[in-house]
Amino acid sequence: MKIGILGTGNIGATLATKLSAAGHAVKVANSRGPDTIDVDILKNGARAVTAADAVTGVDVVIMSTPLRALPKIAPLVAVLPEDVIVIDTSNYYPARDTEISAIEAGMAESVWVANELGRPIAKAWNAITSASFAEKGVPAGSAGRIAIPVAADGERERDVAMALVEETGLDAFYSGTLAESWRQQPGSPCYCTDLTRDEVPAALESAERKRLPKRRDLAIEAIMERVGDSTTNPDSDYAVRLTRALFM
Repeated sequence: MKIGILGTGNIGATLATKLSAAGHAVKVANSRGPDTIDVDILKNGARAVTAADAVTGVDVVIMSTPLRALPKIAPLVAVLPEDVIVIDTSNYYPARDTEISAIEAGMAESVWVANELGRPIAKAWNAITSASFAEKGVPAGSAGRIAIPVAADGERERDVAMALVEETGLDAFYSGTLAESWRQQPGSPCYCTDLTRDEVPAALESAERKRLPKRRDLAIEAIMERVGDSTTNPDSDYAVRLTRALFM
């Protein structure tokens, strides 16, 4: 497939390397320009391009940016053909993104994104730490393979997103519609807890919506106390121990 990735943070970078290694034609862009993209991201054949070029002539667009970047991305997505699949990997963190009233009032993050873009999306790769994503992918059928939830309203968005998740070394588990995707938001039992496919259903079922924001914020406080700021990611083992203790 022809895939455009917007964002070269930790998740976007891993997506670019893994999906290009899987044989896809990948273009990747960030907000600073193609000359600023680390060459290591391109080692498996991905191409560094402008944001406008990244979404041109592709089958799939993956948005791997903070929600605060959506106003800049929305015009690019608005002109995409209807048959292009859009997948969002983002999570809402109000200290970073500024408060979004609709989400604060209870709207699922992915519903808000779809509404802002004015088109269907799938939600994937949001519920795994960047370290686990980069380090722990294994072939299908491997014992203990990490599973992540994928939410979508449409069958095509669901099927494409799940197939791509599988190609990045993870089991894909359909978690339901976008309205139900709050169950994979920060603070939920399946958020960054490195569960297997057999463990994900119970984690989704046990999610308590009203408790998610407090748990999310507690995790951020603990990480900041450990590493000193909110932008440095802790190692995978610590992050998973923390999220399991707070979210499950």
